[in-house]
Amino acid sequence: MGRTPNDDRGDRPTAPEASGVEGRLEGKSAAGETALEYGVVTTPVLVVGAGAAGARVAISLAEAGVEPLVIGKRDYGDAHTTWAAGGINAALGSLDPEDEWAIHAADTLNEGHHLNDPEAVELTAREMPDRIRELEEWGMPFDRTDDGKINQRYFGAQSYRRTCFVGDRTGEAMLETLIDRAQELEIPYRENVMITRLLSDGRRVSGAIGFDMETGRGLLFRSEHVVVAAGGFSALYDRHSSRDDENNGDAQALALEAGARLLDTEFVQFHPTGMVGERYGEEWDGRLVTEAVRGEGGRLYNSDGERFMERYSPAQMELDARDVVARAIAREVREGRGTDNGGVFLDISHRDDDYVRDRLPSMVERFESLGVDITEEPMEVAPTAHYTMGGVDIDFQTGETGVEGLYAVGEAVAGVHGANRLGGNSLAETVAIGKLVGEHVASAVTPDDREPAVEDGQRALAEREFRVLETLSAADGEYTPETLLEELGELLWEHAGILRDEAGLREGLDRLDELRARTADLEVEGDRTSRSFEYAVDLSVSLTAAEVLLRTALERTESRGAHHRTDHPETASDWRTNLLVSVDGGGFSIRRRGIGEPSEPIRDALEEGYELDYHHLE
Repeated sequence: MGRTPNDDRGDRPTAPEASGVEGRLEGKSAAGETALEYGVVTTPVLVVGAGAAGARVAISLAEAGVEPLVIGKRDYGDAHTTWAAGGINAALGSLDPEDEWAIHAADTLNEGHHLNDPEAVELTAREMPDRIRELEEWGMPFDRTDDGKINQRYFGAQSYRRTCFVGDRTGEAMLETLIDRAQELEIPYRENVMITRLLSDGRRVSGAIGFDMETGRGLLFRSEHVVVAAGGFSALYDRHSSRDDENNGDAQALALEAGARLLDTEFVQFHPTGMVGERYGEEWDGRLVTEAVRGEGGRLYNSDGERFMERYSPAQMELDARDVVARAIAREVREGRGTDNGGVFLDISHRDDDYVRDRLPSMVERFESLGVDITEEPMEVAPTAHYTMGGVDIDFQTGETGVEGLYAVGEAVAGVHGANRLGGNSLAETVAIGKLVGEHVASAVTPDDREPAVEDGQRALAEREFRVLETLSAADGEYTPETLLEELGELLWEHAGILRDEAGLREGLDRLDELRARTADLEVEGDRTSRSFEYAVDLSVSLTAAEVLLRTALERTESRGAHHRTDHPETASDWRTNLLVSVDGGGFSIRRRGIGEPSEPIRDALEEGYELDYHHLE
């Protein structure tokens, strides 16, 4: 994957941009006879998503002698991975030699309330020490202990210090490292491309359709192997830690429409500490304050000055599971002990100033730019939608989705995290599973796959999609896509937020139907290069992801992990099951699937009952 024009990280090898055969579609548009220009790009493997998961898949492919094409919606290197600040988990034992992969797996299962896929958890935990050493070998500048080992910090609900880090910019450093390796391998990429449909008959996939966001030109990607690595759907919420144009459900909607199944979509993680407060401004509302602040000893206080986690979790305090801390904050606010802005205070000022600046440089810099010195005063925080544990259902050894030629990886999928994600495991999953998926896809590529022909039926499907996009770009109705997306975010926050119940979820579905009806009267401002058009495309996939979320949340009549039903507050043993979603006619089918049991080493670790000792930080 080569340098982009605004890559300022210095001179590096520049990989070739993707090229392809130019095509032309003849047909009639609403305005009369027209000829629609489009591009055709052929590749043995198409990777949709240019973050850490997509990059690691591509690296495995290239190392096996298969040249993939990686495409992303933004400039290359500008992926959501860079927003993962606090760290990446691996049982290295740098500070706690007794840590091992099985305990990492046990912590992951406990945090996921045992809805995780045990095989996925074991693969991730086993792989991670080697993946960290690999990143180190490729140049990732991990923080070090005094004796030169990779340093590790506490993260919530982890029995030992196993989160490796680069200050509080770990995701950015990791993506830069992966990009460097990809550039060494000269992996082709194409940036600023949006995929709107996968070429699929429901049984096998043969490419993808989209458009160039800089020119508006239609693009047909022909490939026998497509890997979806386009993130989650937490940005559907009004208050979230993602950019508004990322993590909006396109990975899940594309895969579902292509014939794949979704899993665990009711589980959305609300990170306890998102920025809140008038002094920060609307631009920063919901932006993540990394868990590393609490991992380095940050304390939570309510508006009465009470360190309130003593009430909820005296043993683990601020480093209890994310769902526990988020609900504690919500309760403090609901019972009148929150700030005027609906938050609480996070304070790290009791630590040495130089220590804070060394371990949390990005947080220090961010808040200083907003007039807050976190070495001297607290930050104002409140829960924010952060991560989606649910996604595409895959085989974790292969990445296969059940649709021939279609694979998925990263936050696009479900299984590793269960009902709630262990902090530091998101980056871990991208490289641990990404490597395995890339290796499997490489083994599945045949000589005939390297230059796939474009068949008439594929051209016909592309033509229909291009005409749909053409019609959408000319929409001149009453409602802007931005307005409807904002309304969708408010709807989900109100009806499928931290606390849920049947009445609220049903009302949310009713409101969703009303909102969907108004999409027939859209107003798109500008052409297919405009942000308005991008949001119009986003709206379609976002509505699909939102409906699946609401329906599975309604179906699960218990409270478990990040899914808390106030009308069913207890965890039910007969609900230790996953919910699978598939397309069924004009709607969705939801069914249950049982969960496997972990291997003997993990069972032994679970029985030992390892637990974080928070008071090491005191």
